[in-house]
Amino acid sequence: MRRIRERHVNKLLTTILVAVLWPAAVSAQSAQEWNQIKGELAEALKTKGDAARGADAFVACQGCHRKDGSGRTSGAYPRLSGQHATVLMKQISDIRAGRRNNPKMEPYVEDHLAEPADIADIAVFLETLPISTENGKGPGVNLAPGKVIYDHDCAECHGANGEGSAEKFYPMVAAQHYRYLLRELRFIRDGDRGNSNPDMVKVIKSYRDAQLEALADYMAQMSPPARR
Repeated sequence: MRRIRERHVNKLLTTILVAVLWPAAVSAQSAQEWNQIKGELAEALKTKGDAARGADAFVACQGCHRKDGSGRTSGAYPRLSGQHATVLMKQISDIRAGRRNNPKMEPYVEDHLAEPADIADIAVFLETLPISTENGKGPGVNLAPGKVIYDHDCAECHGANGEGSAEKFYPMVAAQHYRYLLRELRFIRDGDRGNSNPDMVKVIKSYRDAQLEALADYMAQMSPPARR
């Protein structure tokens, strides 16, 4: 509780600093190893994580991400169910540290997750949830060019079937909501996300919107991988 109160006291200052220093922060993130393990991420990874405690913590998130972690087919909120726990730990840690720009999530990760162990708990719980195949899909008219782009530029990191990599913090992209994927791809291309993988930025910075739409459409249509 003490840590939560301290975060509230510093919230206004943090907001001001982020507004002033955000461009520099983006450059700094690009200059360092993207998946470097440090800070709260390092502490969270050391803990085993308790899915039961994570289920209790996730109650505060269900209004947006739904009880089953499937998110919203509109793309307003991503599917979290079945995502690699390590990926979730990294993204939550990055939001809390100000590396990822996500104003909607900031109050929740600040108020409901007091310790790195809490991050591990909720991430481990979400990884156990079944992956919904009722995700938001795109128009489905440019899947062929989307596949060409994916196979050429994305499969090396995110896997041939969109399964991602728990070890390297690459998210599973198969069966994610189309509009969420498209929004995040645009954020990464345009430098608005903050914690983007520098290698990915180099790949997609020259993509036109039509190419991103085809890519997001293809990934949203991919079948989720079999449970591990």
